[in-house]
Amino acid sequence: MFRKRLLGIRFLSDAKPVQRKVFEGETLEDLVSFQGVAAQPFPEDVCKILSEPVNEDDIEVKPDGLLYLPEIKYRRILNKAFGPGGWGLIPRGPHTIIDTTLSREYALFCSGRFVSQARGEQDFFSPSGMATASEGCKSNAMMRCCKDLGIAWELWDPVFIRKFKANHVVMVQGTHMTNGTKKWLWRRKDATLNYPYQEVKNQYKK
Repeated sequence: MFRKRLLGIRFLSDAKPVQRKVFEGETLEDLVSFQGVAAQPFPEDVCKILSEPVNEDDIEVKPDGLLYLPEIKYRRILNKAFGPGGWGLIPRGPHTIIDTTLSREYALFCSGRFVSQARGEQDFFSPSGMATASEGCKSNAMMRCCKDLGIAWELWDPVFIRKFKANHVVMVQGTHMTNGTKKWLWRRKDATLNYPYQEVKNQYKK
């Protein structure tokens, strides 16, 4: 009886129940793991929010030149599109540790529907940092899952990346404040290098 109710679950308030045949050998876990995937597009107003152009003031750059959107920005977009409590990340397995990298698989569900699944990862440097690394791992998985919703799609577009770097990013030389080593690092033109590096004046790369 419970299996039949799952097959008739409503994923959106205006959606019809999804009915399909249960195949031999399928388990309850098979039915709920990817429930609602590709059942129908999200409502137009939701799609509009998800596909809004990224605010260039929100884009950050890592010292290695990788562009990214802070995880709180993704959460705000999801909350705006689906409402607080209308989306969630579900762990799909235990944490995995390889050397100093923690990773875990997560699935993103929105309005009761499976959207995407990705493995998040985060480096850590001591056992005391495992809790923080676990949160970073979850946020990294969320960012990767949001690609399938079209959120901040520009950050995966080589053409946009080249233009943004040319207009808003610069490579400067930084000195490590502890050991004195020098390194070329990327930063926004309207920002400064973060600790432990201090920028060497008038040292730029185009």
